[in-house]
Amino acid sequence: MPDVEVYMIANLSVNDAEEYRKYEKGFFPILKRFGGEFVTFDDSHETFEGTDPLVGRVIIFKFPSERAARDWYNDPDYQSLSEFRRLGTVLKALTLVHGLPPRSSD
Repeated sequence: MPDVEVYMIANLSVNDAEEYRKYEKGFFPILKRFGGEFVTFDDSHETFEGTDPLVGRVIIFKFPSERAARDWYNDPDYQSLSEFRRLGTVLKALTLVHGLPPRSSD
């Protein structure tokens, strides 16, 4: 099976903006180093259905492959940087979602 894009969905609540800003400043260079792209974030999302609604900020970014996403997450520089996120937020979930594989032209 060929590599497919993957999306990371983070759901967190910021409780210390100063610590979280330190994380944000270092996040983008590391993301780009692994081929990642920022898609969007939303602090005012709406849940239409479900019993476990998302709370706080929802962030979506993507990688060219699952391997790139795993390498980014396990990177020592990222793990060191993520201490600022851990200090400044309550993370509800960081979820990897696979994109659709390319369609065959049959």
